[in-house]
Amino acid sequence: MALSSKVTPVSSTRAPPAAASYSHAIKANGFVFVSGQIPFTVDGKPVNGDFKAKSEQVIQNVLGIVEDSNSSLENIIKCNIYLSDISKFGEFNEVYAKYFNSHKPARSCVAVKELPLGVPLEMEVVALEKN
Repeated sequence: MALSSKVTPVSSTRAPPAAASYSHAIKANGFVFVSGQIPFTVDGKPVNGDFKAKSEQVIQNVLGIVEDSNSSLENIIKCNIYLSDISKFGEFNEVYAKYFNSHKPARSCVAVKELPLGVPLEMEVVALEKN
């Protein structure tokens, strides 16, 4: 089935290659739906280091895709975060608060049993395109 002319897939060079059959994001009717991002570098390698370093990479991946989709951090309206260890909630929030300080989108953060490729977190967002 062909995509509607109002539905545009986005591929970003500022995020790791998709780990399966999906787009980095889809733009539709003024919205940007960003696929879940994991702590991998733009060259597709897992981030070494502590949980905060991995959180930082995930947010950087999301922001790269958002910006490549004609949007911005301030236009993010919803965040979904998945943690394989809920005890890392505070560490994630420390990193998250550096970016989402004055602008605070709606958010969900849930614990999951496991995530693809054995990563400890994943983040997806919905944003509005810039006018």
